[in-house]
Formats: sequence, C-alpha cells, structure tokens
Amino acid sequence: MPATPTPLLDSSGLPAGPADIRLIVTDMDGTLLDDAKRIPDGLWPMLAELRRRGVLFSPASGRQYATLFRQFEEVAEGMVFIAENGTYVVRDGVELSSDPLDRSVAAGVARAARRLVADGADVGAVVCGKRAAYVERTDEAFLAEVRKYYVEHRIVEDVTAVDDEMIKVALFDFGSAEHTTAPALAEFAATHQVVVSGEHWVDVMNRTADKGTALRGLQRALGITPAQTMVFGDYLNDLEMLDAAEWSFAMTGAHPEVIRRARHLAPSNNDDGVLRTIARVLDLPYDGVRA
Repeated sequence: MPATPTPLLDSSGLPAGPADIRLIVTDMDGTLLDDAKRIPDGLWPMLAELRRRGVLFSPASGRQYATLFRQFEEVAEGMVFIAENGTYVVRDGVELSSDPLDRSVAAGVARAARRLVADGADVGAVVCGKRAAYVERTDEAFLAEVRKYYVEHRIVEDVTAVDDEMIKVALFDFGSAEHTTAPALAEFAATHQVVVSGEHWVDVMNRTADKGTALRGLQRALGITPAQTMVFGDYLNDLEMLDAAEWSFAMTGAHPEVIRRARHLAPSNNDDGVLRTIARVLDLPYDGVRA
C-alpha cells in the first residue's frame, strides 16, 4: 500500500480511458455528503448512467438500513446497502448478510455508557437492532444527533431489555469520541471491535464485522474483483473496505490514517469529490453544478 496516495489531479496511476469498474462503494458522512449532510444533486443523473452501464452503486455507512433506504428510496431498486458499518447488508429488502452481536455484549456496552455518564461524560448509547435503534436518553440535543443516522429509533426505559437482534452499539460523545469514549471501552477491545467512526461516534461490533468484510462478501457473491471495485472513505471505519479495492480513494481532509491506506486522493466532500472522481475514472460527463 503506498505511503502517499496518488492525487486525483495527477494523472499517474489513473487510466488513459474508462476503467473496468463494476462496483462503486462509498461512505456517506464526510465522503459522499457535504458538511451540511447533503447528497450532491449530480448524483441522481450519474446513478442512472451507472445503472445503464451495469455498474452497481452501494452506500456503505454506519447509518442504519432504514436511514439509507429513505435517502435513496426513489432509486433503491437493485441497490445494495452496506449498513451499520457492515454488520447488516440488504438488497431489495432482503438480508444478504449480517453479523449479530451477543445480547450480553450489547448490554455490557450500554452499561459502560451509563458509567461514563455517571462520571460526568456527555455520552449516550444507541443499541442498534435489525428492526430499530434503541435509546434511553430523551434530551433533544442527543435525539437530534440520533435522528441523523437512525430514522427508525425508539426511546425505551432500559436498552438492555429490548427484544430485537442486535448488530451494533453506537455511542455518541458530545466531546471527543477518540479521546474519551473509545478508551473507556477498552474492556471490549480484546474480544470485539471498538471503532471510532467519526469525531463524536464510537461503534462496538463483532471482530468479524466491518465494511471490508461486507464488501468482500459482496464481491464474492457478484463475481466482482478488487480491480473492478472503486471505494471512497474518510474515517477509521472505512479502512478495511479501502483495502478491499484497488481503486481506493481517501477524501481530501480525511483522517491521516485513511489517507495513508488509500491508493489515491479524491477532492473534498464539499467539492463533490466522489462524483468528480467517478466521472474522471469512468469517463462520464459531470458539470459539478450544485443547486
């Protein structure tokens, strides 16, 4: 893996003509979405052209399936959604794969969040099931953050008593997730993944669950190679899926480790970097106009 990614504006490492890309997988926040959480307007005509060419486009996010489906509902037919950081993969309403979390572990992480709160941290747990996400905090500041990623969420008295198949526990830290919440979850790191997925989010999942594992499973199922796969990411929960594609792009402004691991560097998420890169590599028209 190159120590320094090839910049997109430098032609080295990029094809002279359209590349043989069959699968495009992109993270959402900080990658496809701009900082205002908007999908670029140019995505919709580009998706139509990708579909015409037989290229599958797949969002891969820490967001729940219901949230991703709502964002892409009008074009969702045939689209594969890699949700909940790879723990739940769905196509046309049918589960392709999942990696459920043991209920005792989910409960343990929720109790760890309660201890953090008792020690003065401004943290809330989101216990993520296949049907919905479950929270105990009821304050609007926390719920506003939850709604961004979990449109199907329920407020319950005790998240450890919920009857659902759990796939992940996400903790939102109003401070620094990397420096406060993640270290407090060290007891789980020996047996499970504790992944910093954003400035304020930490996800706890099975060791076998990540976006890369989900992507490799999808590649095998569809007969698509890493050389035919293009991936975009910006944060630490994207590392494994970057490793699963030869056309791996870190966004300008991404976490330094993501930039180190990717093969190429794309323009910023605020400059429609995903769409500009797809257009260049696949030789597609794109005017870059944002409404």
